[in-house]
Amino acid sequence: MGALLGSAAAAQSKSSPGSTELNLEGFKGGVFDGLDFGAGQPDGELVTVSARFTAPTETSPAMLAVTAKVADGYHIYSVTQAKGGPQPTKLSINEGSGVRRVGDWVADPPPEKHTDEQIWPGLVLEEHTGEVTWRAPIALPEGADPAGLKISGEADLQACTEVACNAVEATFLAELAPPGSIEPPPFAQPGAPSPTGGESAAMADAASGGLAVKLGFALLGGLILNLMPCVLPVIGLKVLSFAEQAGHDRRRVLTMNLAYSAGLISVFLLLAVLASLAQLGLAKQSFGWGELYTLSWFKVSMVVLVFAMALSFLGVWEIPIPGFAGVGKANDLQAKEGYSGAFFKGVFTTVLATPCSGPFLGPVFGYTLSQPPAITALIFLFVGLGMAAPYLLIGAFPSLIKVLPKPGAWMVTFKQLMGFVLMATVVYLIATLGESVYLPTLATLVGVGFACWWIGSTPLTKSAAARARAWGLGITTAVVTGFASFWALGPSDHELPWVPFSPATLEAAKSQGDTVLVDFTADWCPTCKYNSRFVINTEGVARVVRENGVTPILADWTDRSETIKQTLERLGSRSIPFLAIFPADRPDDPILLPDVLTEEQLLEALASAGAVKANPQATAGPEIEIGEARPAGALR
Repeated sequence: MGALLGSAAAAQSKSSPGSTELNLEGFKGGVFDGLDFGAGQPDGELVTVSARFTAPTETSPAMLAVTAKVADGYHIYSVTQAKGGPQPTKLSINEGSGVRRVGDWVADPPPEKHTDEQIWPGLVLEEHTGEVTWRAPIALPEGADPAGLKISGEADLQACTEVACNAVEATFLAELAPPGSIEPPPFAQPGAPSPTGGESAAMADAASGGLAVKLGFALLGGLILNLMPCVLPVIGLKVLSFAEQAGHDRRRVLTMNLAYSAGLISVFLLLAVLASLAQLGLAKQSFGWGELYTLSWFKVSMVVLVFAMALSFLGVWEIPIPGFAGVGKANDLQAKEGYSGAFFKGVFTTVLATPCSGPFLGPVFGYTLSQPPAITALIFLFVGLGMAAPYLLIGAFPSLIKVLPKPGAWMVTFKQLMGFVLMATVVYLIATLGESVYLPTLATLVGVGFACWWIGSTPLTKSAAARARAWGLGITTAVVTGFASFWALGPSDHELPWVPFSPATLEAAKSQGDTVLVDFTADWCPTCKYNSRFVINTEGVARVVRENGVTPILADWTDRSETIKQTLERLGSRSIPFLAIFPADRPDDPILLPDVLTEEQLLEALASAGAVKANPQATAGPEIEIGEARPAGALR
């Protein structure tokens, strides 16, 4: 029971690197009297974390294994610990290496489970003691040499005894292990379906039946997709088209809805092809449902597309597809919807739906992973038919739309409201992007917004040449802004394999005999961003770091860390940007580089620290003053 109380108390804890202080003011009295919550225990005595990884082979994917050794008398909680109770273990891979996890963590041995009846009545607690290893399949950067990869990450755990709980924050740097030494989980084997969370056992069992059952689930799951929040903005568009169709002959209503359904189903068939790329021999890997949203370029493209559509809904410009989003003037609202507009509405609806996975679809899409392309296409076709069913039904029975108001000015207001819903969708899509592309994506939207405004400000009464010039200038501005933004503000192609800063991480790297490069930076510091993009994360510096085994550590001061501040002060500075290089042969005599730098200055400093392999400044006679730093002063 004491461990459970400690877990509950940890919710009010304040943590700093290396220790945890529990705030128990709200727990004094009653059953908590006399309990020792063990605050302030050193993390290193509780849990030690190590990691290793393997390169992919013909029969298994690349694998990452993270091992935690828990001190005697302590336990930690599983990665699958249910919400509403103690803190689950969280394992993350740092983005700098370009490595991403493509499957769930699997624990070996599995956690011991028991049901709590005291603090969280009815909650199943999942605990690990002794030693546990989590395995997961990973995707390595294309063309990368596994021997040169530095895969780092973080582990957030909660180590408890019967009377104490301590928050533990650990970092790991994975070592390359021999091929096949990390056994893939069953679902990571080629051709085996991956597990799908959130489905009931009965659903999974039913989905393992015959093909007819799978097709039934696909049809029903597609129908439910219409209720998912991803597609509500475009469903609003379809409501507008229903209103426009009211009073038209049955044949036209049917053909418009058939065109919409054709656009919708065409994307599902394209997704079926993407899901079978590997089996068709067209690519090394396939893309499952929603997996396109794991690609940054696709998500950025969707942000731009949805943002441009939102501006169209709000009247900034008009999409040049007849009947796609209505037109901006109330007296034109009764213009007929075009077949192309209906088709592209269906296309856009499906594209927006792919991040969502409603009930029934989990086991269905898992089933396609082990099926031939023809069965995969059939499954996706039935999902598309299920999603299109309401529109085909209305096309067959137009009397169902008589409840809608007649076309009129209300459609302008409705369309504009849908524009704000699309803006909210843009916010959601940006939230799914990696932090490194936030800023360049937002800058790109400025160019896209200007392009839409410029195109929309050119009246339709202008000549075709004038409208073409407006389109040309607008598109050129958007494209140039996008490329310039990602070139200047986006992640470098030569990002160093940064390890997050902590005093323990720095001391461990120094004690291992490595030359250590520490970059003190912050997101709000523009000169830091300049150094990072054009001085530090460059091809030349990356080569020197790689060839000389330099350990790069990132001290991110964005959210004000007292630990980083104290380290800066010990080095004689409180201003950033600031670089500290700890040579392997003299780790207590660092080379300090404040302010804006050039790549040559950094390479000279690395050469002075002994990193001379592949360093063009190794013989240039560097003039680096050791230990010189700007005194404490105002932050820049």
